[in-house]
Amino acid sequence: MGVISTSTHPKELWPGLYARWGRVYKQHEKQYTKLFNIKNSSQAYEEVLQNYGFPLAPVVSEGSPFTYATDGQGYTTRFTHVSYGLGFIVTYNEMKDNLYEKKGGSRAEGNAFVMRQTKEIVLANIYNRAFNSSYTYGDGKELLATDHPSQAGEWSNELSTPADLSETAVEDLINMINTATDEMGHQINLNAVSLHIHPDNLWDAHRIFKSVLQNDTANNATNVLLDTKAIPNGIHMNNYFTDSKAWFIRTDAQQGMTLFERDSYNLRQDNDFDTDNAKAKSFMRFSGGCSDPRGIYGSAGA
Repeated sequence: MGVISTSTHPKELWPGLYARWGRVYKQHEKQYTKLFNIKNSSQAYEEVLQNYGFPLAPVVSEGSPFTYATDGQGYTTRFTHVSYGLGFIVTYNEMKDNLYEKKGGSRAEGNAFVMRQTKEIVLANIYNRAFNSSYTYGDGKELLATDHPSQAGEWSNELSTPADLSETAVEDLINMINTATDEMGHQINLNAVSLHIHPDNLWDAHRIFKSVLQNDTANNATNVLLDTKAIPNGIHMNNYFTDSKAWFIRTDAQQGMTLFERDSYNLRQDNDFDTDNAKAKSFMRFSGGCSDPRGIYGSAGA
């Protein structure tokens, strides 16, 4: 167990320091909030159950009995909340003798900084592992797969041939979203909502979606992605994505990418009676994932 004492920061016991740096930097705005629908939780875990409906209605011949069908229950996705916490201990002497700790960049700020970093990385990793078959969901498949099972047969939420971000690849993926079907193979009204990219794709994404005319051609053609507002909630760069080629489109599926907040970040402080050491600890508990993989489409890149 680490304890911060006067020997940890000996320079801070003496006057003359102009400034300190390195513990806290300016952070990005919260990025995980763009990756998930955020919901509160009051339990140790949350479960989301898939239901599927009826088949298409058959022809009823004159004088013949009706066909009676049943709906059904599919798989269950469980969101088990995980706790994250970090604290620090400071000796009485260090607290009293450190001349600079109260002048910005405090340890409490440093603690909050790394807790935010932790949350961003944990939640971005759900996307980073989206094509990895070692991380599976309720239907037994990875988040993005070409062979998700259903009552009507296999379906896909990724490009069959991985492609880098381009106008053609985006159109192909949106076509898949526009022709999506439910568990029984019925057509559903599923819509693209937002594009999520690694920083390396930021410039290409803006050229593709915001050029007045068709991107990267000499054609005097309209930019249909711009004109049709193909991604109404815009482009979102994520600094915690690890694959520079992978890109994702979120949809408006109700039970798609979900973050359950069980305990929001909090910092508590106390003193040890025997030593007068100061203690501080921060804590948060949450879980993220996906129930309906129709909530996310993507490509691993070429």
